[in-house]
Amino acid sequence: MADLAAAEGRAWLGPPPSAAELGATLFAGVTGIMFAGVGPLLLGALEHAGRLSAAQIGQAGMVELLTMGLAAGLTGAVAGTRRLRPLTIACGLLIALLDAATIWCDGWTLVAVRGLAGVPSGGLIWLMTAMIVRAPRPERWAAIYLTVQTLAQFVVVATLGPWVVRPFGADGGFAVLAAMGAAAALAGFAVPRAFAPLPVAADEPSGLPSPRGLAALAAAFCFNAAILAVWIYVEPLSRQAGHPAGTADLALSLSLAAQVAGGTLATLLAGRMRWLPALLGSQAAMAALMLLFAWTPGRGAFLAASALFGGLWMFSSPLMTPLAIEADPTRRAAVLGSGAALLGCSAGPLLASLAVSDADVRGCAMLGCGLMAAAIAIVAAVHLTRRNIVLTRSA
Repeated sequence: MADLAAAEGRAWLGPPPSAAELGATLFAGVTGIMFAGVGPLLLGALEHAGRLSAAQIGQAGMVELLTMGLAAGLTGAVAGTRRLRPLTIACGLLIALLDAATIWCDGWTLVAVRGLAGVPSGGLIWLMTAMIVRAPRPERWAAIYLTVQTLAQFVVVATLGPWVVRPFGADGGFAVLAAMGAAAALAGFAVPRAFAPLPVAADEPSGLPSPRGLAALAAAFCFNAAILAVWIYVEPLSRQAGHPAGTADLALSLSLAAQVAGGTLATLLAGRMRWLPALLGSQAAMAALMLLFAWTPGRGAFLAASALFGGLWMFSSPLMTPLAIEADPTRRAAVLGSGAALLGCSAGPLLASLAVSDADVRGCAMLGCGLMAAAIAIVAAVHLTRRNIVLTRSA
């Protein structure tokens, strides 16, 4: 049907989920991404307790993000969209089991367990992503998800630090995450039973995204790799600039507050602004801020840049969803967007580690700027090669 895409832009693909189904899916998705926010706190506590080496902190974090991204991209192809409740329940229970198992592990065994934990977490992230791409305003729901997960991570980190990790160590934190996994399993009884099939392009009926869709995923990969390549080194960047102790902590707090503001703004403006200029402008501004970080600015400029960086990060991230949908109107690429983003988050710190030294970490900012320039180029190329595609309902 020639106007199927336009009609689907104004309504849910398939039956609209109820408020309870939306809430349960959102909770499951936030649970799936929770470790990405609290992992640095808990892994650092494990290193302090002698259960991980300094190198194994990075290895555990990288392998969990890697398996999380792969699972977020592959769950739909492996599990399908018909039995979402058993899938969510199983993922929640596995998260609870593996977080509890972490309490009894150390060293390489712990790294392996965290790698396994990324699989069910990625499954829950896929569930939320699959709902987002079927929404009438996917960018709005992407912004809601990002804002809620940021707030949730902030609350959990703020609570875990003084009330759990300090008296009980990292084991207490993993016990809390295990409880959240169990709660996500309970939420699995309320998620939608199934999702409607995505449409297919009449001239591209295969199950893979189109070449332009794959390019949009490459843009998401470069975008997130650029951000994490820089942000993982925010504390060494501040120290190299000669800032007073505590500056990096304040920069992280300001960035987190700005992320919430940026995600809220993206939610409010979804459907009311042209997403392409907003995305390209945000990416260009972030590349400029990366160059500023490389120039070791003074404390005030560093704090202001960190806040602006965080706000632009969360404002622009949801705009990758309409890019993926424009590139591949079947929305197959958009479903894989979270997986591509997480893989970028995993690759960014690894690539940055090759560009820094103990004496000078500014190479991470130059690398990030280069990756962001690549993301900008891909976004522009994808948009300039857009074409009309006739969609039909899949069987």
